[in-house]
Amino acid sequence: MAIETYRSEPLTNFSQPENQEAMHRALVQIKSEWGRPYPLIIGGQRIDTEEKMVSFNPAHPDQIVGRVSVADGARIDQALAAGWQAWDEWKRVPGTQRARYLYKAAAIMRRKKFVLSAWEVYEAGKSWGEADADVAEAIDFLEYYGRQMERLSRGVELTPLPGEEDTAFYVPLGVGAIIPPWNFPLAILTGMTSAAIVAGNAVIVKPASPTAVIGAQFAAIMEEAGLPPGVLNFVPGDGGVIGDHMVTHPLTRFVSFTGSRAVGLRINQFAADSGPQQRWVKRVVAEMGGKDAILVDETADLDAAADGIVTSAFGFQGQKCSACSRAVVVDAVYDAVLERAIARTKALVMGDPAAMETNIGPVIDDKAQKKIMGYIEWGKTHAKLETGGELGSTPGYFIQPTIFSDVVPGSKIEQEEIFGPVLSFIRARDFAQGLDIVNDTEYGLTGAVYSRRRDRIEQAMEEFEVGNLYINRKCTGAVVGAHPFGGFNMSGTDSKTGSPDYLLLFMQMKAVAEKY
Repeated sequence: MAIETYRSEPLTNFSQPENQEAMHRALVQIKSEWGRPYPLIIGGQRIDTEEKMVSFNPAHPDQIVGRVSVADGARIDQALAAGWQAWDEWKRVPGTQRARYLYKAAAIMRRKKFVLSAWEVYEAGKSWGEADADVAEAIDFLEYYGRQMERLSRGVELTPLPGEEDTAFYVPLGVGAIIPPWNFPLAILTGMTSAAIVAGNAVIVKPASPTAVIGAQFAAIMEEAGLPPGVLNFVPGDGGVIGDHMVTHPLTRFVSFTGSRAVGLRINQFAADSGPQQRWVKRVVAEMGGKDAILVDETADLDAAADGIVTSAFGFQGQKCSACSRAVVVDAVYDAVLERAIARTKALVMGDPAAMETNIGPVIDDKAQKKIMGYIEWGKTHAKLETGGELGSTPGYFIQPTIFSDVVPGSKIEQEEIFGPVLSFIRARDFAQGLDIVNDTEYGLTGAVYSRRRDRIEQAMEEFEVGNLYINRKCTGAVVGAHPFGGFNMSGTDSKTGSPDYLLLFMQMKAVAEKY
């Protein structure tokens, strides 16, 4: 079967009545499934545990989305053993055939696009547009990584030597742990897992606790696509209980993690310690946090800059590692950009994300709400509150989109990752000082520059220390295949998801030289 050239999955146009109706039907449909139990899946067997994680709708915490079985250390042992048993056959399946499982899963997701988006609305608190984009990105990962595996299956071009036949090819690592985040509960989970699987590995997947039901939907899709039992083992659980066990286990060959800086560093430290019975140096792929900035100079299109700042800061309530949490604006246009950003922020509609008109939904849970409000209260006494700064008026975990001005470089809200709808405006004397400010952070994930001056754009390309730099556009919304995504410094290992290099993180090269 000929495979078409990869193209990004189109986003749904919700201005079309038929798409609005389809989304409304999906939102109604899955309500009938609320509260149902979701078992572990180990070696193809469903295992129901007495202990359950209860998943709530963050917009209505009294609504139970699902009840998910919880793995303990013994179940992790069982899942790793099942993974190694399945791997013995899976690694022998040609890469081109493994890619077909991803294409089948992508087709299933495409058919279920509205239903999957509806799950994200209810369990993650995403707006229609944010949920749809997340599902589209998941489809992109499946389609793109399948094609990359087909390319890598052709082997490695080498320099020939006389009298020898020299070949090199990629082989999988073994069985690894996949630990995805809750903020892109389908896209990142799909990308991390499918890359490892199509490369020939088996995995144990611990979905993020707040969005474990969406994780279960993904596991079911991979089963429907025909993935052999044991290649994907679904083991939800409390990271504090099973996380260290997964990382330190001698049968864990690699760990792929996306989440906070603190947890990523802990995983990296623990994985580096080779315990008894371990036969390899564990490989760690870690994508961590960000303290991302948009830099605006006096030559910029100020309306476009304000649009980019507000969209990047408050899309999905600022709960993105790529979110703009710092707007660094040169003095000459600082007040003008700030005024525009405030006006746009006040126009955002906060409410139940199940409503199509909602821009701002809830943050993920009560712990996040409390943490974010702590930063806001600090900001009220150390900067100037321009808008927002309060909880929403409904029972859900809502926080008004908040802008602080006159934020001092080096201060708490300018330096620490907040992961919520909080934006700091920082005044720079000129473009050069602005570059100094944006780089004064331990992170280096995304950033953007709004300028019409070519020399400054070239300077930013050279000196803005981030893994993903955007010019005259927002700093969120990386597209698979077009924007290889990953950050520098404490933002992680710069693994570049959605790139031609990503699958190599889950494989190793074997070279064979045969003398004639």
